[in-house]
Amino acid sequence: MEQLKLGGKLAAPSIAIGCMRMADLSVEKAEKVVRTSIENDLNFFDHADIYGGGKSEEIFAEALQMTAATREKIILQSKCGIRNGFFDFSKEHIINSVDGILKRLRTEYLDVLLLHRPDTLFEPEEVAEAFSELEKSGKVRHFGVSNQNPLQIELLKKNVEQDLIANQLQFSIMHTGMIDAGLNVNMTVDAGVVRDSGILEYSRLNDMTIQAWSPFQYGFFEGVFLDNPKFPELNQAVNKLAEKYQVTNSAIAVAWILRHPAKIQTVLGTMNPERIAGIRKGADIQLTREEWYEIYRAAGNVLP
Repeated sequence: MEQLKLGGKLAAPSIAIGCMRMADLSVEKAEKVVRTSIENDLNFFDHADIYGGGKSEEIFAEALQMTAATREKIILQSKCGIRNGFFDFSKEHIINSVDGILKRLRTEYLDVLLLHRPDTLFEPEEVAEAFSELEKSGKVRHFGVSNQNPLQIELLKKNVEQDLIANQLQFSIMHTGMIDAGLNVNMTVDAGVVRDSGILEYSRLNDMTIQAWSPFQYGFFEGVFLDNPKFPELNQAVNKLAEKYQVTNSAIAVAWILRHPAKIQTVLGTMNPERIAGIRKGADIQLTREEWYEIYRAAGNVLP
């Protein structure tokens, strides 16, 4: 499997395993998910302190039977900043959140910590103090954000000394705003509206890896688009390529994301071991330019 360099620094697989739904699994089923992922070279696990109220992290650690030896074989990322009804990037909350995350994951450090969605009341100085303290103590090795636009990131970088290596953003065949605007420059159509301040180009210019969450969803958790009768043309195009490459339609949906030269890391949300193994094959497929645009158009996009 091709390895990415998150932020040009941290080697990681191009597909990550998102553990949001792990709280719903038994330890035995979670163990199979973790084992299958590692057997398929998918050793990057994405968590957040709010996933299952922390239960996802606890079940993961128990399923993995965390030891020093197993810890060195995996990459752990978690997120903090979302609280009940508000966001909190205060130094106190970040520090306390990381301590709780480490305790639940039974580890001494995180490879990556992301700030979970923007907090409009955040003080860059406070975040900088929290990051420096966490880095110096060895509790966090790398830092990043999620769902932030370029100016929010620049404001944070005004005080933060550490490189921000990743930005987790919603992206899929049916959620392509960051691409649409760049294809419709100077056009008076809805697709030409820039809603994210050019985050795709900003990320590439600043060596900041985009992590695509909800790679099979359309809208804001409205449902999956694969095998959905609402999208017959798209599914026909995807299934045709799935047959050509002898993989699942989910693998093609991931291959479509990975084909972009921005080297986007895809975060899977499935807890189905067989599906994980099938999707893994998408990392070995290099869609042609014609195939990529065929899927893009089949999703309802009109090229200018």
